[in-house]
Amino acid sequence: MTADGSPKILNGRLDWVYQEELYGRGNFEAYWWSPDSTKLAYLRLDERPVPEFTVVDHIPYDQTLEVTPYPKAGDPNPIVQLGIINAAGGATRWVDTFKYQPSDLLIVRVTWTPDGHKVVYQAQNREQTFLDVNFAGDDGKSTTILRETSKAWVGINDNPNFLKDGSFLWQSERSGWNHFYHYSSDGKLLGQVTEGRWEVSSFEGLDEAKGLLYFTATEHSPIAPQAYRIKLDGTGLTRVTTGEGSHKVAISPDSKLFIDTWSDINTPTQTRLYDVDGKLVRVIAENKVAALREYKLGASQLLQVKTRDGFEMEAMMIKPPDFDPQKKYPVLEFTYSGPHAPSVKNGWGGSAYMWHQMMAQKGYIIWICDNRTASGKSLESTLPVYKNFGELELRDLEDGIAWLKSQPYVDASRIGIWGWSYGGFMTSYALTHSQSFKMGISGGTVSDWRNYDSIYTERYMLTPQNNPEGYRKSSPVHYAKDLHGKLLLIHGAIDDNVHVQNTIQFVYELQKAGKQFQLMLYPKSRHGVTDPLLVKQMRQMMTDYVLANL
Repeated sequence: MTADGSPKILNGRLDWVYQEELYGRGNFEAYWWSPDSTKLAYLRLDERPVPEFTVVDHIPYDQTLEVTPYPKAGDPNPIVQLGIINAAGGATRWVDTFKYQPSDLLIVRVTWTPDGHKVVYQAQNREQTFLDVNFAGDDGKSTTILRETSKAWVGINDNPNFLKDGSFLWQSERSGWNHFYHYSSDGKLLGQVTEGRWEVSSFEGLDEAKGLLYFTATEHSPIAPQAYRIKLDGTGLTRVTTGEGSHKVAISPDSKLFIDTWSDINTPTQTRLYDVDGKLVRVIAENKVAALREYKLGASQLLQVKTRDGFEMEAMMIKPPDFDPQKKYPVLEFTYSGPHAPSVKNGWGGSAYMWHQMMAQKGYIIWICDNRTASGKSLESTLPVYKNFGELELRDLEDGIAWLKSQPYVDASRIGIWGWSYGGFMTSYALTHSQSFKMGISGGTVSDWRNYDSIYTERYMLTPQNNPEGYRKSSPVHYAKDLHGKLLLIHGAIDDNVHVQNTIQFVYELQKAGKQFQLMLYPKSRHGVTDPLLVKQMRQMMTDYVLANL
């Protein structure tokens, strides 16, 4: 159907940065069938302006070089076009995006109206300070139906959800909190459907016959989504799931039943079938994990800790199984800290949960505390990170540490921190900007945000050209001389997301500053270590490091 495709011209296929940051990791599809299957809309990505990055696999005798177009912060992005083509073939009709500069355009979502007459696409500038919802006809002519703006960035909240009359439900964070709004087919606001100091988490279904919207939200708890229904006029908000803990639901097509996947902090995931009024129909799986009885698990406890200016942070603590309040225990903190990405939830599992339980058995208190910008409570709580990674996150984490130190059972001289990706950055930042931590383990770290991809980084930091001081202050590589405490750096040697270049640059500065540290690279591993043999070696190494240094 297209004839100009090449390694640099991608028709109907996403490149690395588009799949990672816009359409979902691992989803490379960039074509969308019309409802009647007679047409397709597709993206054409021109990679020619994008710098290439080479990842080297050193394990084969002849090194394998993986060369990928990868736009770092400030680099040219791929040039994107949106085309419409008949399924039977023929020429592409290009959607007219003349109002946007090609070098400053991201097309972040594409779908069709239910009648198949128009393509619906969402467009942003590269620093993502606005988002336009556009309707394009078969001739490619484009109309902007609505525009979202913000004093910082505008997030992507997926496609509009259409009703039979052509109107649609739209999720927006314009109030500082993500909520549903009802729009007519020509972009006129008909009304706000949900509101309050809580967030809509997901659209789940629409019963048009009864005028009911089903969704999940944090109305009951910021760390445990529940399912709700509400009338389209914004009345009759009703919670349809029961019980504390996290609920993920799937509504049946006729809106009469839903499957509820539930867990809490001490209970593995269970699955049940309910009618839409919340009456139990059938237990599908209670998932009583027999193996858990073989282990002596520490009790997980949810807490709230206030920052110095009154923000209520959510926290989780795992105490050693034989906890004695008369003793003093060292603390190992896990953090991610990245924008709107909480680690604390009233749900089973989480990152490295069983390793954390093992460390609790060895006499450590495990501490997870979500700084405000990571809390997931609202755009309002995330905005303070704008143009300045690291500083406020660390201040909030230290306020959590201050609360810990006030507990009689905590050894204030033995507090460690670890994390991966943004959490690796945060660990490196903490050990170069604070004396609160005796040791840290930094995995897959971003040591300088100029090294990371354009779409994620510029959303929060603008381009390096427009925020040079923010980039300098946010990068641990510039503060290597201030390293305090023991540091273990870990990185996948063929990480195509956060390149090992980050850790190598940090290592070089630490060496020049005369700082001692430890480093472990994992060949054949990308942004996470997944080979079971390597995972076992890594967890043993991390365990030994904590035991030796905390």
